Amino acid sequence: MKFIDEVQLHIRSGNGGSGAVSFRREKYVPFGGPDGGDGGKGGDVTLRVDGSLATLVDLRYQQRQFAQNGQPGEGSQCSGSDGNDKLIRVPAGTQVINEEGELLHDLIEDGQELVIAKGGRGGKGNMNFATPSRRTPDYAQPGEEGKEFTVTLSLKLLADVSLIGFPNAGKSTLIRTVSNAKPRVADFPFTTIKPHLGVIRVDEDRSYVMADMPGLIEGASEGIGLGLRFLKHIERTGVFIFLLTRDYGEGRSLVEDFLTLRKELENFEASLLQRPFLIAISQCDREDVRDVLDEARKELSEFGDVYPFSSFSKEGLKPFMSAISQLLMSANRWSDEDTSW
Repeated sequence: MKFIDEVQLHIRSGNGGSGAVSFRREKYVPFGGPDGGDGGKGGDVTLRVDGSLATLVDLRYQQRQFAQNGQPGEGSQCSGSDGNDKLIRVPAGTQVINEEGELLHDLIEDGQELVIAKGGRGGKGNMNFATPSRRTPDYAQPGEEGKEFTVTLSLKLLADVSLIGFPNAGKSTLIRTVSNAKPRVADFPFTTIKPHLGVIRVDEDRSYVMADMPGLIEGASEGIGLGLRFLKHIERTGVFIFLLTRDYGEGRSLVEDFLTLRKELENFEASLLQRPFLIAISQCDREDVRDVLDEARKELSEFGDVYPFSSFSKEGLKPFMSAISQLLMSANRWSDEDTSW
């Protein structure tokens, strides 16, 4: 399934129903009066955050979102029925942007609702306009028109932890190993073309969301490769994991990769460098990674804590995952001090 992080919607709320012009006509009732009922209210268009959704893909082919019109009033003081509301389910992290590119709303909490377009008010029937001096009003109010406009929904993923690394650094494999997410993995560059979210459960009461971001390359912050498309998703992340490994045939060092990744984050948004982070060296079961591990670990330790591990052999995985839990706790995500994994 293609990852959809932006979609344009044509929104229209329902028109209000017109009030009725009617007069009471019954046998043996000599003084019948106006009895035209009110029109029904037009339906609203509402956005609701649904925690079970991870993308906007459901809206890709449903870009016309119209609520129902209210029904007109009838005689015998019968009001028209209200139009049905249109409910649009969106994932947490959805932003609502108008046609001028301005951010209108940011929906981040599960169950949060936003009435983006109110339905038109129903018109009043002629029974509302009778007075002692005007007993037979022959007019009623028309219904109020609904709202119609275009908005763009843009998704910024909500994740506690984001894995940041070059292609083939082992991000997808780590997600598969420590969560129930099943991203596609293979030994060629740009395997990941969409972010994957994995829920890592620490204990009965605590869990966190880890995002496997598509591999960055040098120049990503300037629009090269997939970078700009997905760099925006890390803006909400609480903790970064710089995932490094020795790349096949590229001749880069792990330290060079780390500094390049940091530079891309800085170029995109300098404040991102203030986020808590860990440095991890993956695929440590490989002989060529072991050959450079000691030297790389020594050089990288000048920038932060370094955790070598292997998703395949599980070597070093437990202390690495425990360190992530401790970092989340220090970032005020949890209050419990038990952070073992």
